[in-house]
Amino acid sequence: MESSPQYLFLASGVNDGEGFWIVGIKNCDENILEDEKLLDCHRKELIGNESAKEILLAINLNVDNLLSELRKKNYLIGSPSMGISFDIPLEILENIFDFWLDIYKNQEAWEACIGLLKVRKRIPLKNLIESESLKGNSKKWAIKIETLHTYVPSSVRVDKSNDPMWD
Repeated sequence: MESSPQYLFLASGVNDGEGFWIVGIKNCDENILEDEKLLDCHRKELIGNESAKEILLAINLNVDNLLSELRKKNYLIGSPSMGISFDIPLEILENIFDFWLDIYKNQEAWEACIGLLKVRKRIPLKNLIESESLKGNSKKWAIKIETLHTYVPSSVRVDKSNDPMWD
């Protein structure tokens, strides 16, 4: 059962009137949209269970990195009760999904990209790219991973102001 095929999917849904995106895994014999909270399936790929889990972890880390960076920069990004905020456009999530699904097919590239993604969790890859610290394919993948983290919402940033403790 461990190696049984699974669907890795990207879908949209609604929970208590609140929209969300979700990337998940379902058994191949289950219809993804049987879940009453899901509305539409935007990506669906049949792959092995372990592969699906690894790719899902990479996608989630990429999305978490992106959301964390946007929040650090004070952009207003919703936090739905489940899934990923509709504040992130579908095209951005599709690009992330497609990149990690595609790169998984090349084990050497996958390992390098996962390493770069983990570094990206702590620091932007821009400095490594510009300083010529990365060469060849690592540089090419770093540029692509950095691109997956460059989305900026059109909504205005929320500038946090510290009110004085006394008037």
